[in-house]
Amino acid sequence: MARHVSAYKMKRTVSFLSTPLRSLAGVVVLASTICLATSASGAPASTWTVYHADPLGTGLTTAVRSVDTSHAKWTSRSLDGELYGEPLVFGNDVYVATENDTVYALSARDGTVVWSRHVATAVNASSLPCGNITPRVGITGTPVIDTSRHELFVVAEESLNTRPAHVVFGLDTTTGALLMKRRVDPSGSNPDALLQRTGLTLDQGHVVLAMGGLYGDCGNYRGTVVSLSEVGGVPSFFSVDQAPGESQGAIWMGGAAPVVDAHGDIWVSVGNGSSQSSTDPYDYSDSVLDLSSSLHLRQFFAPSSWPQDNASDLDMSMAPALLRDGQVVVAGKARIVYLLNTRHLGGIGHQRTSLANACNDDIDGASAVLGTTVFLPCLSGPVAVSVGRAPSTLRILWSAGSGGGPPIVAANLVWSIGPDGELYGLNPKNGAVRQRAFIGRGANHFPTPSVGDGLLLATNATHVIAFAGRSG
Repeated sequence: MARHVSAYKMKRTVSFLSTPLRSLAGVVVLASTICLATSASGAPASTWTVYHADPLGTGLTTAVRSVDTSHAKWTSRSLDGELYGEPLVFGNDVYVATENDTVYALSARDGTVVWSRHVATAVNASSLPCGNITPRVGITGTPVIDTSRHELFVVAEESLNTRPAHVVFGLDTTTGALLMKRRVDPSGSNPDALLQRTGLTLDQGHVVLAMGGLYGDCGNYRGTVVSLSEVGGVPSFFSVDQAPGESQGAIWMGGAAPVVDAHGDIWVSVGNGSSQSSTDPYDYSDSVLDLSSSLHLRQFFAPSSWPQDNASDLDMSMAPALLRDGQVVVAGKARIVYLLNTRHLGGIGHQRTSLANACNDDIDGASAVLGTTVFLPCLSGPVAVSVGRAPSTLRILWSAGSGGGPPIVAANLVWSIGPDGELYGLNPKNGAVRQRAFIGRGANHFPTPSVGDGLLLATNATHVIAFAGRSG
């Protein structure tokens, strides 16, 4: 049932806190900035308004001290399509979007539907040249919320005149009312071959997202970063593999959002491109890119093996993890972890150091970062890597073997959702399973939990499941 109130009547006061985090894995750090709002009870209620908690995608929160996984506090009704994105939390509501192009606001208290908005007609998967999302392709990337505007932004794949189109919608977080609509397909592109897979983020009044190809890399497409003003207007683009005859270079990152640093620079990793010989001109594929807020390329890194990686479909598919000490950790399907310098990515083959065979499966999605420990999104279970600066080192602390979805850190545990339908809480010191709960199998192998309003939230294919947390 829709909430029939003014878009302004329910606005909440927002403040920002930075609090110390308890020692985990022998490291004491300051938590990432946490946005707080007033809950229904009048107590502070943490929010989670962007993929993996903050613009850096650290996946780190101190909003709950413990989580009760012995039973779910609530489970939503079955929603109208599959869930690929991460749940968001703002005020007293939980927000999710489905592959049927519907956005839901659920009550954080009991999971009932506060409002829902069907923004478009989703694309019939059978009409696309390839892909593995069925039966409909709609909203795949995690939305983002601008708390100052009380506006949620989402990208829907829409069936428009029997052809796919990728459209940004801005919705009022209180009522679901439509505030903005703008198509963001690059000029001259083939929308049939494009998938908007990354989460969305915000940068200096703009919505930032990225696109790649469908599963199978069929058709002609170019990996593209898109920036659109929150009030609409003409979007800006940066594409890889732009030379005549080039294509691919998907920017998908296992569903992670582009990373935005303190200067407003945008960081992404890029998958395999069409150039497969060292004699071919380099096409910015298989890379880490540092873009300005206006989408100008500042610098890049690619391994010297980029032609072979392209030929073998070995995407750079983990979102760059930016550490406080000026280092960057990135990995992908080649299962090699690279340590880079934020101020000098160095172009081709200039990593500070690397670590091979870090995972026995692909490394896709966003990591969680706690001080100088990075919890990698290895599909067979998170891998904890310790990062040293002087000298530059990468050292595996542990490999979990449980979970597999992109991890977060909350309540002194590393949380990851496995392909077996289990939510795991892992000891950050050794990866041992400390807590677990069966939530049901997800729609894909990149689901990632979130935390907000005293809840730990996770999804299966069509439901949101909430577990009660204790703060303090």
